[in-house]
Amino acid sequence: MVRIVVDVKLKPEILDPQGRAVLGALGRLGLEGVADVRQGKQFILTLDGDVDDAILAQVDKIAESLLSNPVIEDYTVRVDR
Repeated sequence: MVRIVVDVKLKPEILDPQGRAVLGALGRLGLEGVADVRQGKQFILTLDGDVDDAILAQVDKIAESLLSNPVIEDYTVRVDR
């Protein structure tokens, strides 16, 4: 079994109201010194067998078209063995 992890996050120029809310809450909870918080999401795909370049290319295409909104989000794909 192989895991492919797709991390999706807002592009740096996109405002992140959820991250701002968490940043404010951290200060109220006593955690000082946090300069910024950005929220994101993670998809973990567990596959049977090996992962080759063709599968990674297919997952990359799926990440761009289904798992993220390329207008406002960036994503990374990595294999977690």
